[in-house]
Amino acid sequence: MRSLISFRLRLAVLVTLAMAALPCFAGEVAVLRNGFSIRHERREVVGDLTRLYVSADGANFIDVPTADIEHYEDAPPELPSEASDSRLPASGAKRVSSPFQRNAPSAPSVNLDEVVSSASGRYRLDPDLVNSVIKAESGFNAHAVSPKGAQGLMQLMPRTASTLGVPNAFDPKANVEGGTKYLRELLERYNFDLVKALAAYNAGPQRVEQFNGVPPYYETRAYVARIVKDFNKKKAAQQNVAASSLAKSGAHKRTGAKASAAAGKTPSSTVLQSKVSPAQSSE
Repeated sequence: MRSLISFRLRLAVLVTLAMAALPCFAGEVAVLRNGFSIRHERREVVGDLTRLYVSADGANFIDVPTADIEHYEDAPPELPSEASDSRLPASGAKRVSSPFQRNAPSAPSVNLDEVVSSASGRYRLDPDLVNSVIKAESGFNAHAVSPKGAQGLMQLMPRTASTLGVPNAFDPKANVEGGTKYLRELLERYNFDLVKALAAYNAGPQRVEQFNGVPPYYETRAYVARIVKDFNKKKAAQQNVAASSLAKSGAHKRTGAKASAAAGKTPSSTVLQSKVSPAQSSE
């Protein structure tokens, strides 16, 4: 009897594991912690990732860290006029229609580095900061539309875009221009407290002032932390490169100084003598 119970328990465990490994078939929407949603036909867990199949035949998919998925919802009926955008996701998946897009008009092709550099210079902000905000807001997807209606690279709400003079939030140049201007205004409003400015960019100035700082919302706190971490990572990398370059330059100068000293022992080194003569005259 005991062996029979043991066999049944093992069988139950195996069946449970097999069912967990099977892909889940459903027309649904995965709502991410960053506010985006991804419509998909089915999903399956692959290690620490959840693979979201965005086409019925399973040919196109996006891998998303399972921890980044907040919950799932039933997918609403798909609009027949929904536009598509072919791009290669950062996950390395095959080209798929953008899962964030909801009837977004086509965005003109631009050099984003130039756009960010121009807007950052105009509003006296670090381009790395603007890029970190864009990364957190849209993942550099000019067609991105959040469930709340924020649009484009820097996720401008229609009302905010209108106030900033942005006629088309899906135009990368206009969007970055407006978003950078808005970020500068928030920094000035909070005496260049970056954390408060970022919190206001995400949750709105009213919430920051209501709570006298970062609102106690998981999404907002994670958003601020993500941008600050990404920005600091860029600055640290730049400092490391600068330090390495300085060290190499110093080593090169020391090597050159030794070689010069050796050459100075010979009377033919007129250039060396002219270089050291000011030091000699000051002694």
